[in-house]
Amino acid sequence: MKISHYFEFEDHVTGGIRESVVHQRKMLDQLDLRYTTAPTLEADVFHCNLMGPRSVWYAKRARSRGVPVVANTHVTAEDFGDSFRFTNALAKPLRPYLERAYGLADALVCPSAYNRRLIDTYADVPTTVISNGVDREKLEGFESLEAEYREHYDLESPTVFLVGHVIKRKGLEMFVELARRLPEFDFAWFGPLDLSLKGRETTRLIEESPDNCTFTGYVDDIRGAYAAGDIFCFPTHEENEGIALLEAMTAGKPLVVRDIETFSWLEDGEDCLKVADSGADGFVDALERLDDPALRDRLGANAADRSEAFSLSSVANQYQSLYEEVA
Repeated sequence: MKISHYFEFEDHVTGGIRESVVHQRKMLDQLDLRYTTAPTLEADVFHCNLMGPRSVWYAKRARSRGVPVVANTHVTAEDFGDSFRFTNALAKPLRPYLERAYGLADALVCPSAYNRRLIDTYADVPTTVISNGVDREKLEGFESLEAEYREHYDLESPTVFLVGHVIKRKGLEMFVELARRLPEFDFAWFGPLDLSLKGRETTRLIEESPDNCTFTGYVDDIRGAYAAGDIFCFPTHEENEGIALLEAMTAGKPLVVRDIETFSWLEDGEDCLKVADSGADGFVDALERLDDPALRDRLGANAADRSEAFSLSSVANQYQSLYEEVA
């Protein structure tokens, strides 16, 4: 079996979508499946990761030639807003475009049950939930970087942290407010800033954040973030899954998350602390509870155990089964 594993805009897209594609290709290597990253219909399955115009063009022709089309549903109108400049304006027309684009597939791959529920309202196409997975090998040896990264960014334990692009949707306003409310904690957001792509409100929040709130920008070795951080705080408003969250779990970090449907599989008090309160008080209370090292250790250990189910080796066979089913 040969797969055309196509990632449109591969040279420009970063963040979770790029990481997911990297994970998929590692899984294909593990499965010893033949694949090309070029778009071609000389394949048994045409698999596209981002339904841009070129992917749609190929998907239409694949269907006419009897080549099954698999598409990942990384993008929804719901999670497109409050990301970068102009994304709010584009979110509304994005929906009908995605409805048509996803409707061209023979099978859709959703990273979570929540994403699947959304996608079921987009297109009448069979859906399969397959996690983006977590690359455990990528994080190996992260502990050795703790002293270096704490010194470089002037961080002291306990450090509350987040990993990923700095965007409003991921809870930027709450993150900054928590730093302001909890001056005894250090806060660090590891990830690209790209201020030229941000709206005025996002830029203001970053520039006016308190002294105990650090925005590191791009880091050469992401393992350093998980070494320097003690509590992974993720007040995101909308998420399809959250690879950084899976990485934090793998690193044995306790989680504080907003109680949204995406995270319904996490267990409050067992592998995370969930905050249902829409204001800052609930997050403040959770972080103050995690000033207790024993609670941090217990939740972190449970999160690490839970993360094993998301390893690439655990997820890979689901892709093989899907390809065999549609081919």
